[in-house]
Amino acid sequence: MMWVAGVRALYLQALHPRAVRGVMQNSDFRADAWGRLFRTASFVGTTTYGTTEAAEKAGARVRKIHSKLGATDPDTGERYGVDEPELLLWVHCAEIDSYLHVARRSGFPLTDAQADRYIAEHRVSARLAGLDPDAVPASQAELNAYFEKVRPELAVAEEARAVDDFLLRPPTYFLLIPARELLWRRVAHLAYGALPPYAHELYGRPAPQPSTVTRRLRATGTLLRCIPARLRWQLPPKHILRAMSRLGPDSRPAPYKLGRQLAILDKPGEGGTR
Repeated sequence: MMWVAGVRALYLQALHPRAVRGVMQNSDFRADAWGRLFRTASFVGTTTYGTTEAAEKAGARVRKIHSKLGATDPDTGERYGVDEPELLLWVHCAEIDSYLHVARRSGFPLTDAQADRYIAEHRVSARLAGLDPDAVPASQAELNAYFEKVRPELAVAEEARAVDDFLLRPPTYFLLIPARELLWRRVAHLAYGALPPYAHELYGRPAPQPSTVTRRLRATGTLLRCIPARLRWQLPPKHILRAMSRLGPDSRPAPYKLGRQLAILDKPGEGGTR
């Protein structure tokens, strides 16, 4: 379900004109679409399941790249860095909100307290990307307040239209075009449907009724979670298997501990039962 959530995050991130302009002016994601997606997935996997050292190195690499990049506002001629805190914050919040929203709406069992903890823990990934953790939302209430505050800045610029078109029809080998139409477009439509109503209004494309989207997300999540875990974990780049190998045979990813100790990396006193 994180792939659906990741596509939802891209749709949402593209609604900030300054943020999406920074992407469009510094990379040709159409030429290396899948490489870019897998690099993003690898960063998320490293910061989630990797060692502290690996996560710090990944963050330093991202910050170094961003520090060298800038974008130009075509209307005003203003030149700005892509690592401006407000832009990094938008990208971070859109991503974390999407992961949490899709997971819970697809039937993944998280209490409100666990959802708040998830958001708070991701202030670490925000720091790795270059943000001050104290300036990053640490709960659902704070995240919702942030989105309310930033909504007047959102718009569908030319770059957002390009992202929309790309997500519906990403470049692929011609023999794989039928698979793209059958599978990928389903993912893209599901991700688009999971956006908040104001995003649908901005894009100007209709979406199914929220109840229909929820039903589809839950059906998809239920189906995918029926796949044996060991098979799912074989998908590259195998962060989960490497973490389990490093932590020992008794370690299990957090989903298996939601009703017991909350996470495999809890500090003393942090774990508990629910």
